[in-house]
Amino acid sequence: MSADARYRRIAADIHARIKAGEWMPGDPLPSRSAMAAQYQVHEQTVRLAYVLLRQAGILDGEQRRGVYVAHPPAMRTLTNPDAPWPYGTETTDATSCRATEELAARLDVPAGVTLHRRIVECMDPGGRSAMLVTSWWRGRRRPHASYVVEVGVRPITEAEARSLGMLVDAAAYRLMRTRLDGSGRPVETADLVLPMDRWLIRLGGTK
Repeated sequence: MSADARYRRIAADIHARIKAGEWMPGDPLPSRSAMAAQYQVHEQTVRLAYVLLRQAGILDGEQRRGVYVAHPPAMRTLTNPDAPWPYGTETTDATSCRATEELAARLDVPAGVTLHRRIVECMDPGGRSAMLVTSWWRGRRRPHASYVVEVGVRPITEAEARSLGMLVDAAAYRLMRTRLDGSGRPVETADLVLPMDRWLIRLGGTK
């Protein structure tokens, strides 16, 4: 097993032990040397696992002074997936791409045509990444009159995990939102990715 796979496996196991109640929010974790003895690895491997868990918001504290189980982030409730985001945002990608079969069906365009793509990271009031929005549209961006949304659940990708500060394969909501013009034709589609441990979804209908 590679060193990268080893510390990620240990991080996943520590996370599972936390979820099972072995350590509660605020509880300190064993020292790196003690944990290294448990897992029969070098202390550096445990340090990397702790760093990964701190980046994911599962642990808090400082390496030299000890780490402890972080208190869970405040839950937010999404009721309108088309509402403007009220806090800070950062555009992390603004490029073009070819329409896949799925995107072509969502936008009612031929597969392979060129689409605009934009990825926006939405921050919570504390500056932590709360949601990722990837949008696609063809030609110039046009206003919309309504939208439809489909809600699903899937593991986050490695790139999404880095942006959201989570572990790879953690569960997230995937909202597929398609904006429509006055005649009901799609003008834009988007994937909204929301970590399940930070969000509740309560949709009251489209607008």
